[in-house]
Formats: sequence, C-alpha cells, structure tokens
Amino acid sequence: MCGIGGYLARTPVKAEVATAMQHALKQRGPDRQQIVRWNDDAGMIASDAPSPIALIHTRLAIMDPRPEADQPMSSEDGQIWLVYNGEVYDWQEDAAYLRSQQVRFRSHSDTEFILHAYAHWGIDMIHRLRGKFALAILDWRSQELWLATDRLGLKPLLYSMHDGNLAFASLLRALLPTLSPQQRQWNPYAIDAYLAHRSIPCPQTILQGVNRMPAGHLARFDLRDRSFRLHRYWQLEDVTGQKPGTWPEQLSRAIDLRTVADRPVGIFLSGGIDSTVIASELSRTGHRDLTAFTAGFNDPRFDESSDALRTAEYLGLHAEIMTIPQDVEGDLDQIIADLDEPFADPSAIPLWYLSRMASQTVKVALTGDGGDELLGGYKRYSQHLRSAWRGQQWKIPLHVPASPYSKGWMKILLEAGMSWQDAYLLRFSGFHPGQRLYLQPELETPLLHYWTLPEKLQGMPPLEQLLAIDRNNVLPDYILRKADLCSMCHGLELRAPLLDYRFIEALYAQHAQELYTQPAKQIFRSFAPALDELGLFSRKKRGFNPPLQHLASNPVLLAELDQQLDAITQGQISATSVRTMLGADRKSRLISDEQVLQLIFLNKSLQQIKAL
Repeated sequence: MCGIGGYLARTPVKAEVATAMQHALKQRGPDRQQIVRWNDDAGMIASDAPSPIALIHTRLAIMDPRPEADQPMSSEDGQIWLVYNGEVYDWQEDAAYLRSQQVRFRSHSDTEFILHAYAHWGIDMIHRLRGKFALAILDWRSQELWLATDRLGLKPLLYSMHDGNLAFASLLRALLPTLSPQQRQWNPYAIDAYLAHRSIPCPQTILQGVNRMPAGHLARFDLRDRSFRLHRYWQLEDVTGQKPGTWPEQLSRAIDLRTVADRPVGIFLSGGIDSTVIASELSRTGHRDLTAFTAGFNDPRFDESSDALRTAEYLGLHAEIMTIPQDVEGDLDQIIADLDEPFADPSAIPLWYLSRMASQTVKVALTGDGGDELLGGYKRYSQHLRSAWRGQQWKIPLHVPASPYSKGWMKILLEAGMSWQDAYLLRFSGFHPGQRLYLQPELETPLLHYWTLPEKLQGMPPLEQLLAIDRNNVLPDYILRKADLCSMCHGLELRAPLLDYRFIEALYAQHAQELYTQPAKQIFRSFAPALDELGLFSRKKRGFNPPLQHLASNPVLLAELDQQLDAITQGQISATSVRTMLGADRKSRLISDEQVLQLIFLNKSLQQIKAL
C-alpha cells in the first residue's frame, strides 16, 4: 500500500517538482520514499538535476518490509520499472511457474511478482492479478508506459495530459506541482457534478485537463509519438460466472488471503451483516487474535456500537470502540485536505477518526464494503422499484422551473421527467437539478454526471439494473474512494473481501432468487450462522452518518460562505443564491444540514487547492 506518481515530459523538469509530488504522497507511504529520474536516453540521473522523466513512490510496507521490496522496482537489466499501490493475493502458483523458467526472486513481495509477471507475459498479466491495485510500468524496451487500475476501483489513479506531457499520481494534490498556473483551472462541470452527486464522478476531477482512471482500465502512453490510449479490460456485466456452488469457497478464500501480512491486521466491525459475515469466518478459521474496531456515537439514534460489541463477544473477538467526537471543527480542515478533492459524504468523518484510531494498533483492517451494491442491501432499491413500470422510455413531459427549495415534491416532479433508470440517480443526489440551476444561473447544467445504463443492459431485471448503476457509479466514486482516502491518510490499508472479483463472479453465477431476497443477503445464512443467531436479518439497517446539526450550524464555518463561494468559483456559484438558501437562521433555511455541509466542504476544499 503506497502512494505513486511520476511524469514523462518533453523537456527537463526541475527536481523540486518530483520532491513536491513525493511530499504530497508521503502520508500514504510513511515508511519509505524514493524517486528515480532519467534523461531522454533512458540514462538514470543520480543527482537532483532537471530531468524529463521520473517515477515516485512512498511506501506503506505491509508485505516484506525489507529494502529489497522497495520501489520504484526494476528488472535486473534496468529495462522495466514499476511503481505500484495496492495488494495482490494468491500469486504464489504463478510465481512458482516463473521460478521454473529461471526467474530469480529477491523478495517475497507482490511488487516483485508483478514486475516479473509483466516481463514474462506482457501487459496481459493484468488478468492474473487478484486484488486491488493502481500501477505504472515504464518499459524502456518498447518505449511505453502502462497505467492500470483494479477491476472494482479500490485504488485511485489520476493523470494529466498537456501538450504531450503526461503526469500521474494517487492524489490530485500530488499532481499540482506538475501543473502551471494556467493549467490549474476549475472544471465548471465538475463543480456542478459535485453539487449533484456529493463527489466528482470519474473521469472528471475538479481541474480541467486532469482525469481519473476508471476501474478496470488500462492506459498506454507511447514515449515516441506521445499518444495516450485508454481501454477497459474487465467489466462484471461482460464476464461469465464460475459454476454455481463455488462462491462459499471463493469467499472463504478471499477472506483468508486478506489476513496475510507482515504487519498487524484488524477488522472494522459494525452492527450490520457484511462485516459480521467476514468476522464470523475469521472466528471460524481461528483468526481470533484480530482486534475489531467499531465507531460509536453519543447520539443513540446513530450508535450501533452495542450491536457490534455483542457480535464481537459472540465470535470471541476483542473489540475496541472509537467514540466519534461531536465537535470536529478542530480537525475539519485536515479531514477535507485528506479527502483530496471536494467530497461531501458525512460518513467520511467517522471513518477518518476510526482509521486514525485503528492505525495506532494495526496497519491492515478488513471491511465489509461492497455487500449492499452486490446484493441489494440499500432501502432505496425497494423504494425506487415501486416505479419500475415506467421503464427506460416512459417519461412525463413536465417543465419544472428552477427552485431553491429541497422539498420532496420537487424531486418527484423532476424524476417524472426522466427515464426510470436515470431518475434512480436523483435519489442519491445532493442538490437536485433545479437547485443546481438556481445556485449556478449562468451554467447550463446537465441533469446527471454519472454513468447511465447502456442500451445492452436495459433488458436486465429492474433490480439488477439499479445494482449495475451503483456498481459503476456509487461504489467506485463514492464508497471506495472515501475508504481509500480516509484510511491511507493515516497509513492504514483497508481490505474488502466482498469485492474479490473471483468471489463476485462465482456469486453472480447463482440464480437471481438466491441473490436478491427480502430481507436482503439471506444467501449468507449458511455461510455465517451467526447472522441468524444474532438476529441480524431482523435488525434495522443503520447508516454510518454522524449527527450534522452542530457542524452545519457553526457560525464560523458559515461566515461569508456566500461571498467566498462566489469568489472562489469566479461567479459560477451565486452569492445571492447561496444567501437565499441559507436563510437568516437555521429555521429559515431552504436546504438540509447535509446540503449546507456540501457548500462548506466545497468552499474549504477549493480554497485549500488554490493555496497549494
């Protein structure tokens, strides 16, 4: 687990640029930091002289913490170089084959396996990688750089292309040193996308000319003609599942593989089904020495720590509770900085604190991320399915004027004018289209910025359509991005067994009536009997959101918010509109506390990025 970065420029770049990129990535890799530089002729530069090409790595050492596993890592002849962020599992059989072909391993790290796998199989080795990753491979033999992201989008990778100069990094803020002041321009549609979806959907970022690599993609950059080509190598909807009946074995294997580490391992345990499935299997297979970390809230409406403690006690696991502070203002600037770009999921706050606590004890934690998007666990699915009769084409031709109000009827009217599939994304929105138009009167705003259902998938059953939309939008752009940013900023690696692609392919080979049940996830009954014994199927599902009233009413955070947003967005967001929405006091507000926080987070994030 690490931070990666680099650039391949037409002309030499000052050494301070790579150093600044490395500094921005350091929190992701606190154990070791290294930079390797080259000239145009592939000659390494040992000094801090300007150079056109550099690879940057900051390491969180989980497997084989010895210097032999440090990065950037090269082949023995120095012709292939790798920087890699992630964790790949179950590669030992392929490594044994490579050894039989006289390949010599100097470490027992997955990094070295990837390097040798590429040297032997070429970029097709990507299909052999089981796990999460964002990587860059510089191949001097073919004069090309490969970028790759894992299948589900667990690890981030951003890049910029300006005049044939390529730069990439794990964080947007690590790319800033490579950009001139003229290249640091806000993307107005990314601001609108943030208002719509509470994060900025891939491939957009907050800056024009900076893009995010989508999940399951490869990109090839040719050093000779400076061309950049991106293509998708995996999509769940396109793969054929394994034979029915293999998913329990694959899930058990996925959980077991994610306990392998040379550093301490724990688990994030809530009162819900997904993390309990993983904890139950850990207990069954003898991993009872792991600590379970749970977030607690002083407000009983949000707190489920007692349920998690009951689960931990039943399974024989030691549990620690992190009570999330109500007063987070002292840490708010750092939390927003660690979220890298504008990002307004309230659950990021407790996850940030939980990760900080856990990182004092362990360097790896297993999580239950992904279960809801795989098996229909959110209540919004059943709510939206009630209108599935509308289908893809049936719309009510309504003209809905812009309005500052967040009343439910406005969303209903807007949904009626959209296809049923597109309207689903409005249910998970921050500001609805009318509010966004009111906030940005000079911007022609699209209804949505998310990936929408392609025609070839519109024949699927309605629930499966909604799940496909979430797996391609909310999961990578919201759930997994938040998990990566809130954990890696504390030097903590999160592992999500339910997002193991071999398990998912096996799971999705089952019949729909086994996968999509009421209550949801009953397919796990036989795998984890504790779910029934603890009464989890009858337990009310809770979110992970903290109380927001205190934060959204803080006068310091609200002071001059309208004017500041207008100024920092060059008038895109109207001060008058913000002022109207906020009202004179909390009772006169036209928007929710969560929407107020969206505006606060946007303002602070943009101010921070501009100052860098």
